[in-house]
Amino acid sequence: MARTFLFLLGSSRTGGNTEMLARLAAEQLPAGAEQRWLDLAAHPLPDFEDVRHDDEICPAPTGHAAALLDATLDATDLVIASPLYWYSVSTSTKRYLDHWSGWMRVPGLDFKPRMAGRTLWGVTALADPERSAADPLVGTLRATASYMRMRWGGVLLGNGSRPGDVHDDVRARADAKEFFASAVLTP
Repeated sequence: MARTFLFLLGSSRTGGNTEMLARLAAEQLPAGAEQRWLDLAAHPLPDFEDVRHDDEICPAPTGHAAALLDATLDATDLVIASPLYWYSVSTSTKRYLDHWSGWMRVPGLDFKPRMAGRTLWGVTALADPERSAADPLVGTLRATASYMRMRWGGVLLGNGSRPGDVHDDVRARADAKEFFASAVLTP
């Protein structure tokens, strides 16, 4: 079965360090792996409205939400490429993940069971030289994978504040070349 990698770009800056690092890692994907890149800023979602306890049924998504849902369900591997913003994922990334709560409540969609077994990956650039500053972001994505019964691929970390700085991060460039290595081994 061919792998389909959905790269979800969560930066407020086009071509930023996180995207550069994700693209470097994607160059190493096995032959035959499909790649799809979506910029969350180009697919804006409204704020998520939690209706779990209002006895309301969540309607099927429309517009950008429907496009993101379809792309999500079409992927075997989801790569959240979000810079570290205030020790977590970006606003657009968080909003996208918040919408998963609604998608789990759309009758007949079976979103959570359909997500089980897929792989969740993360890529982030941070301005802090201490990689541990990204621990809350890593924890968010790891817990999301666990809750959704997804495989956890890990997070690729790079350092960079100004555009292009990540190219100076020798460790990140080396890690990017090996990041998706397990994708070759597992279906």
